[in-house]
Amino acid sequence: MPEVGDKAPAFDALDTQGQPLRLSDFAGRPLVLYFYPKDDTPGCTTEACEFRDTLPDFGAVNAAVVGVSRDSVASHQKFSAKFELPFALLSDPDEAVCQAYDVIREKTMYGRKSLGIERTTYLIDGAGVIRAKWAKVSVKGHVAAVLQAVQGLG
Repeated sequence: MPEVGDKAPAFDALDTQGQPLRLSDFAGRPLVLYFYPKDDTPGCTTEACEFRDTLPDFGAVNAAVVGVSRDSVASHQKFSAKFELPFALLSDPDEAVCQAYDVIREKTMYGRKSLGIERTTYLIDGAGVIRAKWAKVSVKGHVAAVLQAVQGLG
């Protein structure tokens, strides 16, 4: 599992527009890479909208925000349009990015076990080093904590 101080795993996945997006595209600027379970579900929508509403503050420190889930590009396009999300969402149906960042966990819902994304956020600096990590994220207050960490990179 990538930890603070480690080089962030490279990724290459399709964004909301169906275009390839790579870690290297963010060289020289901070990247907030957040993993979430599913488009258009209550917690994921709240988290995405909080990132949307705070995006100018991230932009003020030249930081990019990118969401990642296993949903398709088409699903991301609908979710992004519905909530006017101004940042990229990566489609990771084969879980390559999720596996690289070790966010797939066994979950139990209604007594049934399944594998899913554990809500996790990584803050990666402009040199590609992980500077902060939040696992088992609780949505409330999370975006503010991430913004504070980004601002602290100085």
